[in-house]
Amino acid sequence: MNGCYIYQGRDVKERKQALIKGQTVVVAPHEGFIPSDQWLAVRKRLMTTPKFRGESTAVERAKGHRATNTWLAGKIKCGHCGTTMMYAYNTNKQGVRIGYFRCRKRANTKDCQGPGKMPVVITEAVVHTAMTKRIASFHALSDGNHSVAKTNPKLTALNVELLQTEAEIEALINTLSGASPTLLAYANTKIEQLDAKHQSISQAIANLNINTPSSKHLATITNHLDNWDNASFDDRRIAINGLIDRIDATSESVQVEWKI
Repeated sequence: MNGCYIYQGRDVKERKQALIKGQTVVVAPHEGFIPSDQWLAVRKRLMTTPKFRGESTAVERAKGHRATNTWLAGKIKCGHCGTTMMYAYNTNKQGVRIGYFRCRKRANTKDCQGPGKMPVVITEAVVHTAMTKRIASFHALSDGNHSVAKTNPKLTALNVELLQTEAEIEALINTLSGASPTLLAYANTKIEQLDAKHQSISQAIANLNINTPSSKHLATITNHLDNWDNASFDDRRIAINGLIDRIDATSESVQVEWKI
């Protein structure tokens, strides 16, 4: 008659989808909207699915979430709310599928004005052009004797900011000798703030070093871009994953956040 809520205790290790032993069950105050026989039939069907029970392998999970419709999947966000754009399509009179992007939040809750329907073919062309220009300008900056990391302007700026922060910390420490209690309290607070900033910058540098493609990987990306018409779907995904963090799109503009 009524639904039930299952609450998992802190000491219970098994997932409640797999085993309800040790779980807390509370009867809901309302009657169910779905007939119980239909609900139980669906539950039994789901319980035979390894993915639902949490038993799927990492490879199976990767395949289950693998992009298939557009190589921009997962990268393109709504420029208004930041939600990942969803892929949808219409079929014309000739039976041809016309794909487009739309804001997921707009589609689900109407809580965002959204960018409208953005044709996938046009959006992909815009991003591909931007990637081609970016990789060309990047190669122009490098004389071939420097590593990728050294020619990354983001990394250069962060390293300069890190040195400035270290200099500020050192200057404050040098003022502590013979300082009054008031000055000591101020200096300690300031040093804590600068140390937190130092850690944040160091982490950002580490992340950039991890995400910045190696020279070999950069050559692979360049090759894919030069042979884009013949590049496979996976090759296109390799190119965009190596160059782009995210894309913020509206009906007026497409803004790319680059990795390099």
